[in-house]
Amino acid sequence: MSTTVSPVFKLGKYTVNLLNVNQNSAPKPLLVSTPNDEGEFPVLIFLHGTFLNNSFYSQLLQRISSHGYIVVAPQLYTITGPDATQDISDAAEITDWLVKGLVQILPNNVQPNLSKLGIAGHSRGGKVAFALALGYAKTSLTFSALLAVDPVDGTSKGHQTKPPILTYIPNSFELKMAALVIGSGLGDLKKNCLLPPCAPKGVSHQEFYEECRAPACHLVARDYGHMDTLDDKTNGIIGKASYCMCAKGKTREPMRNFVGGVMVAFMRAYLNGDKEDLLTLKDNPDLAIPIAVSIASFQLE
Repeated sequence: MSTTVSPVFKLGKYTVNLLNVNQNSAPKPLLVSTPNDEGEFPVLIFLHGTFLNNSFYSQLLQRISSHGYIVVAPQLYTITGPDATQDISDAAEITDWLVKGLVQILPNNVQPNLSKLGIAGHSRGGKVAFALALGYAKTSLTFSALLAVDPVDGTSKGHQTKPPILTYIPNSFELKMAALVIGSGLGDLKKNCLLPPCAPKGVSHQEFYEECRAPACHLVARDYGHMDTLDDKTNGIIGKASYCMCAKGKTREPMRNFVGGVMVAFMRAYLNGDKEDLLTLKDNPDLAIPIAVSIASFQLE
């Protein structure tokens, strides 16, 4: 029985390089976080949230990479509307590009293992990740793990972003992979009377998880908000607005470390075939997880 915080919530053993890839080399601008050390590593695609920049997740991406993962974060758009169809298509195009393009931009001693591929996203990016995992757009590669960080499918039930993902039928998602859903305990609260919740009830993490089948995990950070996964400092108009749009915790670092650690434990289980860390979280969430969680549900196979 574990009596200390799991090491997945600390930095891993690998040194990390953060690469900016322009649109001349890939279908979309990319932020790629990769281990510097020689080896072959699983790959994770990470999709940003509404109006946000991929660079706002640089601390999270580097934390994940330090545990031995290559993370590819495309900038899908800067301005968008209520239809995510193009986001899904662009994410599929990035996935197909990985086959020949990814190795070209990585350090010479680093090799991607595309047979161990995950798809992830935050907020609207989590919805798009679900859409891709559900086959809304075809790809030449197969995903082995789905990870959604506070996914959102619109502003309220009945007002979903096109194409709607949630069916409101329990266990209805026909996924061919394990799914992780992370939620924010403050995401469904209004920041003030002028702004709606950033992750409203009825279209957020609880509904996404209820429609998953095992294997699936659901963890909710009790005291943190929808934007607390982002970097400590996010610049520009949108970056500054991210501090005041949503209900939030005292600081972002604990939530970001929680999200990164849970994602690493999940990927070790379903990309690397080692469930030890995930089972530690399941068996001892109060001891192994460094922040308070209001939900820790594990349906493992």
